[in-house]
Amino acid sequence: MTWLGIDLGDARVGLALSDPELTLAHPIGNIQVYGDSFRALDDVIDTIEDEHIDRVIVGLPLLLDGTEGKSAKKARRWASNLVNRIERLMEDGQIELETVPEIELADERLTTVSAHRQLHDANIAGRKHRPVVDQQSAVVILQSALDRSEH
Repeated sequence: MTWLGIDLGDARVGLALSDPELTLAHPIGNIQVYGDSFRALDDVIDTIEDEHIDRVIVGLPLLLDGTEGKSAKKARRWASNLVNRIERLMEDGQIELETVPEIELADERLTTVSAHRQLHDANIAGRKHRPVVDQQSAVVILQSALDRSEH
C-alpha cells in the first residue's frame, strides 16, 4: 500500500508519499499551479497511476475555530474533481487503475507552521523555505494521517 499526501496552494501543490509499510511520509516535490490548484489534477493523477496509490490525503484548510471557509470549500471541490476526472479516464481507458483510490480530507490547520518549524530545525535558511514548504506541509498532512490510521 502507498498513500499520497497533498497540500493545495495557490502557487504550488505539495506532494508527499508514504512508504509501503505506511509508517513514514517523505516529500516528492511540488507542482507549479500559477494561481489555480486545479491545474495540478492531471499531474496528481499521473502520480497516482505511477506510484499505485491506494489512498489520497488532501489537506482541508479549516479556519482556526474549526469551521470551513472559502479555502476549505475549494479543497472539497478539488477532491471531488479529482475523483470525477479519475472515473472519466478509467471509463475511457486512458489510465490503468483498477479502482479509484480512497480520497480523505484531513484537517491541515497549522501544518504550514509545523513545516516551517521542521525546515528551521533541519537548518534550512528561512529564505529557502518557500520552494519546499508546500511539499513539507504535504509530509505533515500525510504523516498525521498515517499516525492516526490503523491501516
